[in-house]
Amino acid sequence: MSINRIAVIGSSNTDMVIKTSKLPVPGETILGGDFFLNAGGKGANQAVAAARLGGKVSLIAKTGDDVFGRQARQLFENENINTDYLVNDPDHPSGVALITVDDRGENCIVVAPGANSYLVQSDIDLAQEEILRSDIILMQLEIPLETVIHVANIAYQAGKKVILNPAPALKISDELLSKLYLITPNETEAEIISGIPVKDTDSAILAAQNLHARGVKVVIITLGSKGALLFTGEEAILIPSPKVEAIDTTAAGDIFNGAIAVAISEGLALEKAVEFACKAAAISVTRMGAQSSAPYKNEIK
Repeated sequence: MSINRIAVIGSSNTDMVIKTSKLPVPGETILGGDFFLNAGGKGANQAVAAARLGGKVSLIAKTGDDVFGRQARQLFENENINTDYLVNDPDHPSGVALITVDDRGENCIVVAPGANSYLVQSDIDLAQEEILRSDIILMQLEIPLETVIHVANIAYQAGKKVILNPAPALKISDELLSKLYLITPNETEAEIISGIPVKDTDSAILAAQNLHARGVKVVIITLGSKGALLFTGEEAILIPSPKVEAIDTTAAGDIFNGAIAVAISEGLALEKAVEFACKAAAISVTRMGAQSSAPYKNEIK
């Protein structure tokens, strides 16, 4: 089995997490419980998930010249992620996220993106050699959309498989969609991008058909505890998620995306790849934290 290279282009944050009995409403102050300081950011989360599951991963991201940035680089190196293209920004702080998690595992997140907002096209051009060496290109939307489009153009022209996790959700042009091999929105993101309210499996299929018609080859709509809907243009397949007791859903989508990138890089059939990713995400929600919740390959087997 050959393992292909995965380039993850995206964000790196430090997550500050407080456990509470319930999420506060506007204007309310509540006393929380445990406090955790964890490495996070969608790009970094997905890179760590992919590396732990056996992927050969490079991370192209931007951090501040501060303690959070230095800690992030060391953590990535500990996970055997190539950090040659992790850019140090002396002018902007590293990104941070403030996360509240309630007793049911639901969360509320506010992100200050910092240096992530300044990952620009010139940074990508310096990393172009690594993009062209990679087989799978995995991106999210916590970096500038112009940067995502620039990467997609480079990768598409070189015949690479571009995977976009469209989170946080934005309106996406048909031109960008046409450059994607795979898009992985959740229900809310699928609704924003397609314009079709996603309330159940039937409406999820309609949204997937819309995205496929606009140029994406493969659409996977993640449905939380219900699993994921796979649509390739020929048929829609609902793949269930293993039943687990969730304690923290933070980064479950990121773990799913890192896992799907690894599965595709290893040549798994798409249905098997989604099953693999659903298992990885299910394990992650039984643990606290973002990157810290990512499972290793032997745990899934």
